Amino acid sequence: MQKSTSLAAVLILGVAAAQAQDLTNIGTQLTVGPGATLTLPGSLSNQAGATLTNNGTVQVAGNLTNAGTIAPGTGSVVMAGSTDQTLTPGGASLANLEVRNTGALGQNRVLLPTNLTVTQQVQLTSGLLRTAPTATLLLPDGATLTGEASGRYVQGNLRVDRANVSGSASVDFGNGFGLNPNSNTLGTVRVTRTAGLQTAGLSYGQNPANASQKGIDRVWTVVSDQQPTTPVDLALAWLPDDDNGLTFGQAQVWRMPDNSAAWQAAAPPASGAARTLTVSTAGLSRFTVSNLANPLPVELLSFTAERQGPDALLRWTTASEKNNDHFEVESSPDGRTFQRIGTVVGQGSSTQRHDYSLPDPNLTRYAAELVYYRLRQVDRDGTFSYSPVRTVQVPATGGFAVQAYPQPFGSELNLLLRTTEAGPVIIVVLDGVGRTVLRHEAALVPGSNTLPLPEAAVLASGVYVCRISHNAFHRTVKIIRE
Repeated sequence: MQKSTSLAAVLILGVAAAQAQDLTNIGTQLTVGPGATLTLPGSLSNQAGATLTNNGTVQVAGNLTNAGTIAPGTGSVVMAGSTDQTLTPGGASLANLEVRNTGALGQNRVLLPTNLTVTQQVQLTSGLLRTAPTATLLLPDGATLTGEASGRYVQGNLRVDRANVSGSASVDFGNGFGLNPNSNTLGTVRVTRTAGLQTAGLSYGQNPANASQKGIDRVWTVVSDQQPTTPVDLALAWLPDDDNGLTFGQAQVWRMPDNSAAWQAAAPPASGAARTLTVSTAGLSRFTVSNLANPLPVELLSFTAERQGPDALLRWTTASEKNNDHFEVESSPDGRTFQRIGTVVGQGSSTQRHDYSLPDPNLTRYAAELVYYRLRQVDRDGTFSYSPVRTVQVPATGGFAVQAYPQPFGSELNLLLRTTEAGPVIIVVLDGVGRTVLRHEAALVPGSNTLPLPEAAVLASGVYVCRISHNAFHRTVKIIRE
């Protein structure tokens, strides 16, 4: 038969009352009644098969470990140590949790290695509550968090749920996040704040091209039953503890869409002196903040290539740019060798969205079934990066098409020839006064043919005309030797 211990008033277990400062509940039903307090100078271990029912107060100066059952009732668990404590809930939830750790800085934490749900209130009186990177402190709808301040807050993952979010009243989630749905019906909104872990990509955003450019050590991940159909207003706030080494005059809110791995500027810069920013957004996903000296990597939002009749149209959009000198649009008939077909001047440094486009006429000149495109973004200091490659289907045509690449060429020149007929081809290259400087013959097969012209490597720099004859087809292309 399971033993039962009921506490109706106050029970203090110490060295004088027991031979150890710790309490281990082995197979017992331990009940703390309303108004009663169980004070432990050491640790509490509720082992498998044991039950702790708490309608009063359980105050622990050491660790609290549960492998059995905790019936939280309406009671409070107070973590009141003077050095780091570990709270291992073992899958149980608590009604109320108070962090009252009085240890020295760096030794005043309540450590949460696994998920914990607190159904009524988390109160921070002194010290920090820190979750493991993979653990979350969950406050369901109706539960609250009080007492956060500099040097006293929840580090790690803190999730707050609010149900039936709709209408035009602002909702304060209590974790530095506020939401005005602006008449949208969002259902249950779940906001997970990840803060204070000093981990790039988890608790703060970082520019992969420059690790020194980063955001505050606080990221909010927002999930709702329904996405808004019109913009909603957000309020983001953080503590000096999460400044992440940044100083704030002008600051900026950033958003990472669910289908993206890049941060995008969500609003124009604003004063960050009060460590509070507001933003209007049409989508709920991930949000963070940086100052203007530390922009996050969002230069290229999109890059598309589409066919428009016989031509191609290249479009791209940036959300922000830093020291951007220009874009070079490059094309390739085979996806391996690219040549520049146009240059578009960038915006330098900007935190606003910018849209760009460049046409590429007469796709048949590539003599290929697909044309490959990429962007080469060049900074003012000469550093550059490439976009993903996009393709465009070339319009189906009969006959014969020719492309010379690269252009301009140096030590290597190639012809790409697409034909519907087999037969010989004769290539004649003429200089600026019409003299023949190169002649080459080969045999073509139906489809695409790549023909290297190694003889062109000895040509002097200048502009030449290349004449190509194949059966009844005749084409002329201009080539340039660097």
